[in-house]
Amino acid sequence: MAKAISRNQYIRCLCHSISSQKCRSTKPSFHLFHSLSNAPTTTKSLPLSPLAMRLDRLENGFISYRFLCTSSSSNQSNSGSGGSSAGANSGSGGSSTGTNTGNRESSGGSQKTEQGKSIRGSPVSWMSFFLLLCTGAGLVFYYDREKKRHIEDITNASTSVKQGPSVGKAAIGGPFSLIDHNGKPVTEKDFFGKWTVVYFGFTHCPDICPDELQKLAAAVDKIKETSGIEIVPVFISVDPERDTVEQVGEYVKEFHPNLIGLTASPEEIKKTARAYRVYYMKTEEEGSDYLVDHSIVMYLMDPKMEFVKFFGKNNDVDMLTDGIIKEIKQYKKVKA
Repeated sequence: MAKAISRNQYIRCLCHSISSQKCRSTKPSFHLFHSLSNAPTTTKSLPLSPLAMRLDRLENGFISYRFLCTSSSSNQSNSGSGGSSAGANSGSGGSSTGTNTGNRESSGGSQKTEQGKSIRGSPVSWMSFFLLLCTGAGLVFYYDREKKRHIEDITNASTSVKQGPSVGKAAIGGPFSLIDHNGKPVTEKDFFGKWTVVYFGFTHCPDICPDELQKLAAAVDKIKETSGIEIVPVFISVDPERDTVEQVGEYVKEFHPNLIGLTASPEEIKKTARAYRVYYMKTEEEGSDYLVDHSIVMYLMDPKMEFVKFFGKNNDVDMLTDGIIKEIKQYKKVKA
């Protein structure tokens, strides 16, 4: 600041010298510098002309302006340095704040991004929908395949024939002593070595017995034609009171030449029927005209006169033929 005052004083003296030189004297200009160099520190103020007064005012204004500019520049430099330090501090704080804020914003942005991803990655996305569709299709395919396999297993188990444990033969058949349609005594031993089909009935039967005997006769002929096996058909009467030897003889001739008719006393017929598990009973007896209710069964007997299988009324000629052939072949296979 002292430097600025000396400079201003120098300029002020210079302006006074110029004004005095122009108005009062015509000395050379170097005298001004000489007088300045040799001038005392205190000078007298001289009366000034109007032009000098104007220059003086101008000089004062210029000095004031320079002083203000110098002071303002110094203040600005000081404030600038302080401001720079404060700015540095505030900048560092601001940077840290900005960093924190940036971090917050970045974390917030990441949260928003994560939140946005979670929304976009929700179960309704195309990838999750595709995976769900594939899983559902796989489950449906697996369930359908297992269901079909289970049904096939049940069907195979129901249709396949499984050999169960042997519990022995049925207690059907046994010894008997009867009379054939020719009047000769006949026992079970007379049929050894032959395949025999035994049927129980009576000669006065209106319809069932004739139908069954015709079916038996047709099956016997068909079995011989197809397989060459000889079958002996046997008819045993359950009405011994009316079925005499002559009656039985006339009756069996109507169905087949090889059909053997057997009859006997009521006691022998009862014993034989019990041995073969055959039911019979008279119904609505009106004098000599009556019917006999009895079992409608054919028994297949092996060459030892042992029971093999029975065939009911529901079997036709073909079924009876095939059933007898099948049982004979199976019997021979087992015995072989």
